[in-house]
Amino acid sequence: MLKAFFKELELECGTDEAGRGCLCGPVVAAAVILPAHFSHPLLNDSKQLSERQRKELKVVIEQEAVDFAVSFVDSQTIDEINILQASILAMHQAIGMLKVSPKFIIVDGNKFKPFGKIPHQTIVKGDAKFQSIAAASILAKTYRDEYMETLHLEFPQYQWNNNKGYPTLLHRKVIHEFGTTKHHRMTFRLLPKQIKLEL
Repeated sequence: MLKAFFKELELECGTDEAGRGCLCGPVVAAAVILPAHFSHPLLNDSKQLSERQRKELKVVIEQEAVDFAVSFVDSQTIDEINILQASILAMHQAIGMLKVSPKFIIVDGNKFKPFGKIPHQTIVKGDAKFQSIAAASILAKTYRDEYMETLHLEFPQYQWNNNKGYPTLLHRKVIHEFGTTKHHRMTFRLLPKQIKLEL
């Protein structure tokens, strides 16, 4: 059972990112402020949900949230500042896009930088513990998946509509055969030194 708030008396924002472990595409973060009495039986860490469930919850979250925002940080920036800093940047940007200013921020994971003077708390596996972080994980994941599906139309051989840029064996096989695109993260190990590419 997910908890509603870390600090019940504060206007609290949850934030999370998606795409950190991918070989290409942006890292996407969301920030979500949920109303005090929000509840949904399906709400959980996005990784525990089916694609259909995530899409269903995306609509509910966007309709019922006090406020939400989603931010993208592209692969070039990831290569310039590293994936951890890019993930934090995406979360900061999402929080900064909120029209309602939160009084407290809860963050999935154990790494974050202060956002202005708003106090925060990092929570390992927070997306499986708190509703607003779970909601942020769902928005970040669904928005990123939709974006990767549009990129697939431009580069169909990489099958980003299926792998969403994650390091599957097939994705790496196609990189080996066709090379990289402008969307690949060149500071990542795209092809491990030893990899069996035969399917």
